[in-house]
Amino acid sequence: MAPLLLICCWLRLASEVLAQAAFDPLLYVDPLIGASDGGNVFPGASLPYGMAKAVADTNSSSNQGGFTLDGSVVTGFSSMHDSGTGGSPSLGNFALFPYTNCPGGDIDQCDFPKKTRARFGSFVNSSVSAKPGTFGITLNTRIRAEMTTTQHASIFKFTFPSVGLDGQSAQPLILQDLTDLADSRQDNGTVSVDAATGRITGSARFLPSFGGGNFVLYFCTDFSGADILDNGIFVNSRASSGIKNLTISRSINGYPLPGGAFVRFKSAANPILVRTATSFISIGQACAHGETEIPKFDFAAVSNAATEIWQKKMSPIKVSTKGVNDSMVINFYSGIYRTMINPQNYTGENPLWASDEPYFDSFYCIWDLFRSQLPFLTIVDPITVTEMVRSLIDTYRHVGWLPDCRMSLNKGYTQGGSNADNVLADVYLKGIRDGIDWNDGYAAVVKDAEVEPYDWCCEGRGGLDSWKSLGYIPVQDFDYKGFGTMTRSVSRTLEYSYNDFCIAQIAGGLGKTADQEKYLDSSGNWKNLYKADQNSTWWNGTDTGFVGFFEPRFLNKTWGFQNPLNCSNLDSFSVCSLQNSGRETFESSIWEYGFFVPHDQAALMTLYGGPEAFVRRLNYLHDKNITYIGNEPAFLTVFQYHYAGRPALSAKRSHFYIPSFFSPTPSGLPGNDDSGAMGSFVAFAMMGLFPNPGQDVYLITPPFFESVNITHPLTGKTAIIRSINFDSAYQNIYIQSATLNGAAYTRNWIDHSFFTQGKELVLALGRNESSWGTHVEDLPPSLGQYVGFNRTYSSKWMVGASGTRNYKGEFGMLGHK
Repeated sequence: MAPLLLICCWLRLASEVLAQAAFDPLLYVDPLIGASDGGNVFPGASLPYGMAKAVADTNSSSNQGGFTLDGSVVTGFSSMHDSGTGGSPSLGNFALFPYTNCPGGDIDQCDFPKKTRARFGSFVNSSVSAKPGTFGITLNTRIRAEMTTTQHASIFKFTFPSVGLDGQSAQPLILQDLTDLADSRQDNGTVSVDAATGRITGSARFLPSFGGGNFVLYFCTDFSGADILDNGIFVNSRASSGIKNLTISRSINGYPLPGGAFVRFKSAANPILVRTATSFISIGQACAHGETEIPKFDFAAVSNAATEIWQKKMSPIKVSTKGVNDSMVINFYSGIYRTMINPQNYTGENPLWASDEPYFDSFYCIWDLFRSQLPFLTIVDPITVTEMVRSLIDTYRHVGWLPDCRMSLNKGYTQGGSNADNVLADVYLKGIRDGIDWNDGYAAVVKDAEVEPYDWCCEGRGGLDSWKSLGYIPVQDFDYKGFGTMTRSVSRTLEYSYNDFCIAQIAGGLGKTADQEKYLDSSGNWKNLYKADQNSTWWNGTDTGFVGFFEPRFLNKTWGFQNPLNCSNLDSFSVCSLQNSGRETFESSIWEYGFFVPHDQAALMTLYGGPEAFVRRLNYLHDKNITYIGNEPAFLTVFQYHYAGRPALSAKRSHFYIPSFFSPTPSGLPGNDDSGAMGSFVAFAMMGLFPNPGQDVYLITPPFFESVNITHPLTGKTAIIRSINFDSAYQNIYIQSATLNGAAYTRNWIDHSFFTQGKELVLALGRNESSWGTHVEDLPPSLGQYVGFNRTYSSKWMVGASGTRNYKGEFGMLGHK
């Protein structure tokens, strides 16, 4: 090579390396995505998986994450939240609220109750600022509130005007109350204020948002920046500087009686800093968190540290932004960011049992998280996923069951199967071992399959006698051993089948071949609810043209009936959740659950009439809006065309849903984020690899960027996806050919070694569907045999052509092929 050409190549390479090194993903993170229209995100200040989560709380009907941008007003500033959840609002305990002064200097002229002080909480949306680790807002009272966090503590900076709304000189008052977002406080909330220092301490008992039980939370709040004028407590709308301690009841009408403490300051010459920390253990531990983590009330230092932590956590993935609209990059990185808000690391904060193991909370809910969020974190943050799995197994040791949902130290409601089984299988197959006792992990998943809990509302599986004797969960089951809502018989049967398959995967890896065969056999129980002659008609009587659906079945093996379209996106009248009057599918229709056989798409495809019929049915599901991408069961259906040998159609669907239903705006999510599940869907889809969770399978589609680099945090190897003929108008979205590490690659899926070994996948793109990934040998693993495939690509998809493959031998094998 000529010296000049060599120098030019070296300079170009050096430029690319420097550009990658300087790339800051936080420039493309907008925490406010999903802050309106039911996204329910937590948009405030937090560390990755942090317990302290500080934000302004609004009185919106959609304030599950605390803050909204829907015209609602601020009622306080609190330090504990969850993100993206449905149901009741979660946490939001011990809110602060600032006043520049009380009219006439009379503390009783300040509004203390949350409902009445809301009239001082209005703001304009343009005053809101949010970035990872820091949040700010200016109220229309001209008070600026900024906040940032450490792991267990928050620091708020309140900047006041020099005079109040009444023209009087500022004597700021900051109150702290004993409420939470859901007004769930129980009896005997306590608060105490130190006359000399203004330190406020206290505790109260609250209810979790989506489960049974209750929890006690403690807090410790300190102030800096101005001299104290006075302090005291308040009850309802009256306050006293002469009383420093309060114990308060819930009240007789069911609404928590307002109560708390306040501190008033002599002037507002400087910002007033408020450090508040919480603990599930004690007031002393809460105070220790604050003193240790934020010793100097240095807001800038805490904010900068949070920024650095987020930069490091999000550094594994770098994309080429060349020619791509910033909105796409923001969509992508903001999705990644939201995957790291929940679950939360409560290690050292679990009063329920003593253990040296990590403790994670806020699994909202694993029915949502197993599909893409936890598989995504397995790639980019395997160290934390290891800790999460250790926590799940340790919860089994002390509670007796793996949780399907857990929040605020309590058991959450089980939505379907025992889906922590899927999480453990996914992690096990992808080679994560460090510190995990897989013997205990296996014992935990086997207990799910073999032992029925007395109360299966919140753990394990119900109906196991019928499951073992009949091979399905009957509608109107006779279950005298355990108790839960007697609904969801179809969705539970399908989920139990996949749970058993996942157990078989772990059993195979541990050399338990008898168990492997046993659970592989029961993983086929889904077939027992397939009614081959069942048709599907719209409510106006119009036939969909499709026959063969899953249906409820009674104990005597006769068939029940649920319209396959009930609980679909278009059904506005069915009850489809955990109510006693609920349907036989949970949050999803029989049409959609009709594709939930993740481990045996080949057999399902055969039942549906072959690959062409399977594609027609998938198209109908999406084209008729039967499914809705705002709920997690829709995720995998976007990519299941791969199993029919039509990966191009998966690419077409994913490029339709993004950005049509996902955009970088406050209203940019199609449903609540479910702790980052929606974020992980966006991240995976835009990265061009979507998991079939519980299996070592990632389905390949073209990324939304010319290149994607993923550096594995444990091996240090960088996996690369590069697109040839990439165009930012997204017309070239069909793979024409591919190479893996320079060799021709025709499979439409890859395994986890792509990430751990740092391989390079190069995709040549075009505007038309090609034969790439369409042959039977290119299809992802399935327990059953693929039949009905033409060996050579044909747009007519000749059903009945030769070409079969049985992948059963591949399932259960550990290691990366």
